[in-house]
Amino acid sequence: MVLEGEGKMVSATEECIGPMRLTQEPIQVLLVFAKEDGQSDAFWWACDRAGFRCNIARTPESAVECFLDKSHEIVVIDGRHSQYFEAEAVCRLIRATKPSEHTVVLAIVPQTPLDQEEPSVRPLLCAGFSRRYVENISVSACYNELLQIEHGEVRCQFKLRACNSVFTALDHCQEAVEITSEDHVIQYVNPAFEHMMGYHKGELIGKELTELPKSDKNRADLLDTINTCIKKGKEWQGIYYARRKSGDSIQQHVKITPVIGQGGKIRHFVSIKRPHSDNNKQVSRHGSYFYYCKRSMSQYCVLLSPAPSLQNRRYSSVARIHSMTIEAPITKVINIINAAQESSPVSVADALDRVLEILRTTELYSPQLASKEDDPHTNDLVGGLMSDGLRRLSGNEYVFSKSTFPNMSQLAIPVTLNDIPPVIAEMLDDEDQWDFNILELEAATCKRPLTYLGLKIFSRFSVCEFLSCSEATLRCWLQVIEANYHASNSYHNSTHAADVLHATAYFLRKEKVKGSLDQLDEVAALIAATVHDVDHPGRTNSFLCNAGSELAILYNDTAVLESHHAALAFQLTVRDIKSNIFKNIDRTQFRTLRQAIIDMVLATEMTRHFEHVNKFANSINKPMAAIEEPSSNSEGSDSEGPASIRNSPENRLLIKRMMIKCADVANPCRPLELCIEWAGRISEEYFSQTDEEKREALPVVMPVFDRNTCSIPKSQISFIDYFITDMFDAWDAFANLPGLMEHLSENYKYWKGLDDMKCKSLRPPSPP
Repeated sequence: MVLEGEGKMVSATEECIGPMRLTQEPIQVLLVFAKEDGQSDAFWWACDRAGFRCNIARTPESAVECFLDKSHEIVVIDGRHSQYFEAEAVCRLIRATKPSEHTVVLAIVPQTPLDQEEPSVRPLLCAGFSRRYVENISVSACYNELLQIEHGEVRCQFKLRACNSVFTALDHCQEAVEITSEDHVIQYVNPAFEHMMGYHKGELIGKELTELPKSDKNRADLLDTINTCIKKGKEWQGIYYARRKSGDSIQQHVKITPVIGQGGKIRHFVSIKRPHSDNNKQVSRHGSYFYYCKRSMSQYCVLLSPAPSLQNRRYSSVARIHSMTIEAPITKVINIINAAQESSPVSVADALDRVLEILRTTELYSPQLASKEDDPHTNDLVGGLMSDGLRRLSGNEYVFSKSTFPNMSQLAIPVTLNDIPPVIAEMLDDEDQWDFNILELEAATCKRPLTYLGLKIFSRFSVCEFLSCSEATLRCWLQVIEANYHASNSYHNSTHAADVLHATAYFLRKEKVKGSLDQLDEVAALIAATVHDVDHPGRTNSFLCNAGSELAILYNDTAVLESHHAALAFQLTVRDIKSNIFKNIDRTQFRTLRQAIIDMVLATEMTRHFEHVNKFANSINKPMAAIEEPSSNSEGSDSEGPASIRNSPENRLLIKRMMIKCADVANPCRPLELCIEWAGRISEEYFSQTDEEKREALPVVMPVFDRNTCSIPKSQISFIDYFITDMFDAWDAFANLPGLMEHLSENYKYWKGLDDMKCKSLRPPSPP
């Protein structure tokens, strides 16, 4: 029979073991008494006073059953009346269970007559009891006993239980960990250590390090140097040769940390080791941090330590940088980190070492890709869109098929906004809708959609008024720009420019975007969208660099096309007064406008894609979310705080870059039919490039875009996964674009469906 009772309601208490913060629920006590008497009642009421939860068991069997159900922290067994049950036997039954490892078992013993010798506690200890309590029916005495147990054994056992998580972490971490005593007797090695050294832990634990074979590749004084360092309580780290069980030597990065324990003395040494060949590899995303345990008698603490970087913190180049009078921002950051390391704990200094290693890389914003075999489509897209090729010059020059500067006499006679044919005018009435069909406008205007759409959008945003130019000048400029797009390109033609212009205008009408930019920003954005791909040859930057084109040579293989688009746009604009939309603005305003246009056009280059997206998210999304969150349920969410974040010059620049980037690659967010058409067009352009690369014996930049083998659905899935999703998530969080995100989701499902069907084309096969 088991009786249950709940103590007073008490809140859980918190305990800390090093950096671990633990929550301890109210203590549970099991009283094992065959009969109710004054002693059992005293413990019952003592538990109630202490706020402990209490159960009473009357038989050994019910005691074990109840204990297995509740896993009590304290078990009190009545050992005064052997005629009911043997207390030692009950204790052994409980100790035979797994949960009893961290349980305190208390024996109630009868008072000893004054004329008898005090009995030995050894039989009780051998039976598994933790301590004894001499019979005393005072509630206060029982209460005091329970409090002492709680603050002594129970609290220690609670911390010991938590240490299981530490050893679980050690068992699963990737670095080899070895813990020894102060006398260098091995106490623990983790599976990574066993794997590295070829030993089983049973062959190591209990042995002194001096008993293990040593490698003869270490310099003679290395062991003395290590021992001298760690015996002073200092950490040692460096390169060391160890001998595996097989006999061969392995070069390791080693960090040995002395652990100070009772009496302020060194009680343990923790060694963390990894192969030296891993020095230049990136830290594993999931294995960069690991726990190790510091134990000192009854006291445990836990440290969180980064995987060690065993290079010197100071480099000669850094020393030279300190002497420079002009510093780049990244240099200042590195110097600040170096200075912080001087006064930081070892674990923090090691973490900062890793930070420095990352900061010294050149591609700070580019995530690491899987192997080419894992995802060839994404790798080819990244290689083709985010690199400048192999920098190999050859005799195969790429020659543009069109004249850079067409004669004005070849252009169609400019039309006025009022003279636009009714069919086209009716189409343009819907240009403020995201679902506007640019391909229908392309057909209706005989592949001249940019001029017509430009007239309508520029009029809506009062561009002529801002530039102080006539509508005739604007019409002429639009026609000049459109004439310099290659109609022979399947994708990068004036229809794509018109599509990007439409998306840019749509974004400019969104509340937060409009509230963040002034009219100069709006005009710059519309002009940049119009000219951003002018004279695009239908080939990527990588192709032009590999072909040794004149443009690649002119722009030093760096942002070749984007630099050309921006430069040509201004050349075309100012070469003839009839098309010079900037002729009436003052020099200062022109320079500001020009810089804004150039910056936005250059932002469409994909090598800095992740830099732009990350800067936007970190500088705008995160600060705005932090400010708006408290007032998300009120009308004041668009407060002065968020506005001040958006309207700073630096952040307006980030907004404009993000806007044109999203407009440039918005095809996956268009209605499905438009998305399919654009996917076919870009694929055809890439197929054509691959054909020419093979024909001219150039390096094939994107091998998966072979028209005979390419899976268009796979290429779209990779493009969306790698480039689109994160960028539009960030842009949507700012501009609020639920319609676009719905299209993106539906289009992604469409491509996944085709891929699941093993279909490589744009549409599913027709039923037989």
